[in-house]
Amino acid sequence: MNRSDLDCTNALLDFLEASPVSFAAVKEVAARLEAQGFERLSFRDSWTLKEGGRYYVTRNDSSLIAFSMTAGANGFMIAASHSDSPSFKLKTESEVVACDRYLKLNTEGYGGMIISSWFDRPLSLAGRAIVKNGASFETKVVTFDRDLCLIPNVCIHFNREINNGYKYNKAVDTLPLLSNSKETGTIKALVAERLGVEADAIVSLDLFVINRARGSVFGADDAFFCAPRIDDLQCAYTTLEAFLEASAPKAIPVYALFDNEEVGSETKQGAASTLLSDVLTRIAEADGRALSAMLPASLMLSCDNGHAMHPNHPELSDAKNAPHLNEGVVIKHNANQRYATDALSEALFAEICRRADVPVQHFSNRSDIAGGGTLGSISNTRVSLKTVDIGLAQLAMHSAVETGGVKDTAYMIRACKAFFETALCLDDEGAIELQ
Repeated sequence: MNRSDLDCTNALLDFLEASPVSFAAVKEVAARLEAQGFERLSFRDSWTLKEGGRYYVTRNDSSLIAFSMTAGANGFMIAASHSDSPSFKLKTESEVVACDRYLKLNTEGYGGMIISSWFDRPLSLAGRAIVKNGASFETKVVTFDRDLCLIPNVCIHFNREINNGYKYNKAVDTLPLLSNSKETGTIKALVAERLGVEADAIVSLDLFVINRARGSVFGADDAFFCAPRIDDLQCAYTTLEAFLEASAPKAIPVYALFDNEEVGSETKQGAASTLLSDVLTRIAEADGRALSAMLPASLMLSCDNGHAMHPNHPELSDAKNAPHLNEGVVIKHNANQRYATDALSEALFAEICRRADVPVQHFSNRSDIAGGGTLGSISNTRVSLKTVDIGLAQLAMHSAVETGGVKDTAYMIRACKAFFETALCLDDEGAIELQ
């Protein structure tokens, strides 16, 4: 195994550990951008964008877009991923007394998780708190460096059918055990202590149950790794690394990280929002151009992981269009436009990968199995441009612990770095050349 592959994956595991929830992921990305000289912008201000300037903007503290100004650029090269993962979100009144002696958490499902994977493992909480400071309201990201709760299984003696198929009830089965006390107010007290504020100053919370366990490399040949939130933070990390490493861009490179993909993206901070069009419009206007004139020479990567052929269930994959771990970047296809890839966008990205010496795989669902959608086609309803859906092969998508291939992290960084260093050149006949 190439040592650099292990180094890339171990750095990914650091990123995953620092990003247990979308708010924390955006905070981590922003910190890395600022360390590289990026300036934070605000939508409430007018933007003065300088040639060679490096900027980023956030929305809702859970989505982020970064870009660099490139002189003479005719288009954008955009890599988009998402910051959220399936989990359980605490309800407003989140504490429930159980058996007159315990405190458990009142939650609801966020996204489509594999419910059974969340049982009998130490869990914690992460999210954001709204803190009132005088007449103002401040947002503070909150994470805990300790295990706080657990969702206990019913013993097999009380549920003899558990191994014969069981339908979990999210209102009953998945409420985490928090405390051996029936005194409410525990959550606010914990958050206040963590943030160093008075409990009465906390006026609202967005908290999620998270698996805070650090991922690990495994396998006799160290070929695999497992961790929470590989989908989609592996793409968020690899595209960020590529964005920061890319040199001498010929187009305007754009890094986009959207929230709420797991619940449909139709929020003010999701891919179906105006966020991307707002940013691209301001960039174009700063250069005295119309956005619509720049989009024909633009290309977007919609980056979200794909399903590897399962070693125990290969029959669930299309026999000819199923990727494998450690065999390169996946291009995703769907006839019903659940993915935005078409022949042109596929050809352009495959050529970029060929030049970067990165292997490419292809994914399509079995024709009788419905697949999920992702960012590309959704974002295209707001900003219409050539788009290819890509990702990395993984197992156990939407489990509390997912599995990927060690080599693939480095493959994705290399492919996306080459992407950010490329531009599209269109001739009068509409033919496209990669520069």
